[in-house]
Amino acid sequence: MSQESGKHEVETTGHSWDGLEEYNNPLPRWWLWTFYVTIIWGVIYTIAYPAWPLVNGATEGVLGFSTRANVAEDIAAVDAANASNMEALANVELASLAGDNALHGFAVNAGAAIFRANCSQCHGAGAAGVQASGYPNLLDDAWLWGGTIDEIAYTVTHGIRNEQSPDTRWSEMPAFGEIFTEEEVAQVVAYVRNISGQEHDATLASAGETLFLDNCASCHGDNGAGDRSLGAPNLTDAIWLYGGSEETLTETVLNARFGVMPAWSEEYRVGSGLSQAEINAVAAYVHQLGGGE
Repeated sequence: MSQESGKHEVETTGHSWDGLEEYNNPLPRWWLWTFYVTIIWGVIYTIAYPAWPLVNGATEGVLGFSTRANVAEDIAAVDAANASNMEALANVELASLAGDNALHGFAVNAGAAIFRANCSQCHGAGAAGVQASGYPNLLDDAWLWGGTIDEIAYTVTHGIRNEQSPDTRWSEMPAFGEIFTEEEVAQVVAYVRNISGQEHDATLASAGETLFLDNCASCHGDNGAGDRSLGAPNLTDAIWLYGGSEETLTETVLNARFGVMPAWSEEYRVGSGLSQAEINAVAAYVHQLGGGE
């Protein structure tokens, strides 16, 4: 106790840096005991629960707790609750599904989840597609192979131009860059822009009509309106899978397009495919988005 100030003088640690001394102020006992308790608690926790990472996993803990097991139990419980609906959905006549309000509602909700998990990566979260990449918009009425609920289900099941399903949707446009001259390509492009109502060179388009009728009409039709059964798109509207600009059409005529969609049936995608009920659900979801026929 200092006689001059009447206050307790704190001792120093004896350390000195450039004349500055360090006071020896110990931490409060309550803080120290709290710190010791947290250490003890941490040790107990790592023994009781999964904690320490190993080469192929982590320590399991003496309590055997597993968040993965909890999630698996929750999924199993939901699957059990929905089992009757999924069975009914797997065997339903899709054309009559809309007449069963309860089952249709279940199908649409289930299909939305399936679509977000498996289809949105290409078609977008809202199913509007990505034109520049050739992913079709599923919200409009332009369907290459038809937009009825049964046709949608078939497309989901077998996919498009893949090597998985022998019944996949298939169409193939020739690469006319190997057939036409550069001038003839320009003529056909001008003609296609003409029948689709876009700006074009009238002289080139006039010459391109004959080329179109001789080489393209067998799939796209004499009037260019396309043929769904062949997967040949309508060239007279403003809906384009890859774009309708002169540059894009030139690329299409020169090198053709060959987009691929996987077959989603679990028959062709072992371990990662969709069951019949899931295919019917996603078909119901896509069909009711606005473009289904």
